[in-house]
Amino acid sequence: MKAIHLHRTNLSLHPDPARVLVRPFNPTTEERAVRICAQVMALPQEQVCALLDQVMGEFGDRHPKTREFLQRRFEQVREFLSASRELSTERKLLLGAYFTHEYSLEAAALFNPSIVPHPDQSGLPPGSLRFVLSLRATGEGHISSVTFRTGFLDVRGDITVSEPTRFSLEAEQVPNASYEKSLFERKLRELGLVGDFTRQVLQGLGDSFTLEELRAGVGLAGKDQQARDQQTEAIARKILALAQSNYEVQFDADSSLSERVLFPVTPSQSNGIEDARFVRFQDDDGAHTYYATYTAYDGKLILPQFIETPDFLRFRFVTLNGPAVQNKGMALFPRKIQGRYVMLARQDYENIYVMFSDHLHFWHDTHLVLKPAFPWEFIQLGNCGSPIETEAGWLVLSHGVGPMRKYCIGAFLLDLDDPTKVLGRLPEPLIKPNETEREGYVPNVVYSCGSLLHGRRLIIPYAMSDYATTFATLSLDELLAAME
Repeated sequence: MKAIHLHRTNLSLHPDPARVLVRPFNPTTEERAVRICAQVMALPQEQVCALLDQVMGEFGDRHPKTREFLQRRFEQVREFLSASRELSTERKLLLGAYFTHEYSLEAAALFNPSIVPHPDQSGLPPGSLRFVLSLRATGEGHISSVTFRTGFLDVRGDITVSEPTRFSLEAEQVPNASYEKSLFERKLRELGLVGDFTRQVLQGLGDSFTLEELRAGVGLAGKDQQARDQQTEAIARKILALAQSNYEVQFDADSSLSERVLFPVTPSQSNGIEDARFVRFQDDDGAHTYYATYTAYDGKLILPQFIETPDFLRFRFVTLNGPAVQNKGMALFPRKIQGRYVMLARQDYENIYVMFSDHLHFWHDTHLVLKPAFPWEFIQLGNCGSPIETEAGWLVLSHGVGPMRKYCIGAFLLDLDDPTKVLGRLPEPLIKPNETEREGYVPNVVYSCGSLLHGRRLIIPYAMSDYATTFATLSLDELLAAME
């Protein structure tokens, strides 16, 4: 194998427990919530004001719009109040504070990065590139969310990552988001949920509908059925669960990108949004959309899912369907090939496959393209992000797992017109954990969820032992020359 001069940078991003997110706190039972409200309601107004001043003194400056958040929390828990008397603003905010807590996003780890060009490239020196870096942040309870950093590459490929602001923000769910009836019906069919009850629900809906309209349709169809058995009840729940898993969130336009956090909100994500692989996708009309595959984890099951965003302000979460939607590590190619969407995957926990589809949300056709061949990858192969288009072919960074479950990063090359054809691969690891990288939350692991080509230089952000993140750079020409 020809020599590759890999440059490990001195730049590293470590988890910062001071980056906290303000989140709803929900007591374990409704009875406890009622009891908390009753106790706060019994406090004299003078004590209410003193307690609120204490809360705002401790937490008011740690989050933007703290009072607005506490007011929203009060409205959400108002149902637990036994009395309907008029409340002071201070008492409302204090009640909201009892149902709010801080969550340290990065308390455990900040890792598994992917990198894409920023949608705004204005105001940069010639030859420079502004980028968005997505990261998996893991905190209390090993719950993972997606957080972001921005930075730029200069003409030499030197990397600067901007300091994040002190705040972290969770997006607001978009109210009255609409669903396309034909697409929703196709997803129901893929899940085996199309029957008399489902048809009755859909018949009462327009070509597009909201979640509330769907709820009403499910309720109406249930009333029309003389005997609504357990099976029908289960189908009704699954219909609503599908809709709830397809949702949109919106951040304030004046927020910094480093403040924005995609935090789990659906049951399938309850234990984490893991390993987002972002890619800048070129649409048929030449415009660009950012897509990311990610792994939804509920504590028991993993499920590959999808994120779409045009601008990193508004994000759409989408369920993926079809028999090929299995396992972790799906990664979308950055454009269609021969008129079809293409995705890397690993259905069997061991080998790398290529999938084709006419629709981004549905995947059926799979083709095995690569098996473990070298000792450092005998246990399993997987991708390290979306393929990168070069004149020589689709460059794919891979991960291989060898003895002592050590993860290394490798690379292979696929044909531009037929990505089921392997043109070359590295016989030796490109990056393997060195002595400064092998200790962490999961030792002996280097891992990436997406790299970037800047001129003729490959920029690889990668995680060190599932704890922190660093960068390496290398010559594209040297990498291609080393392929066998």
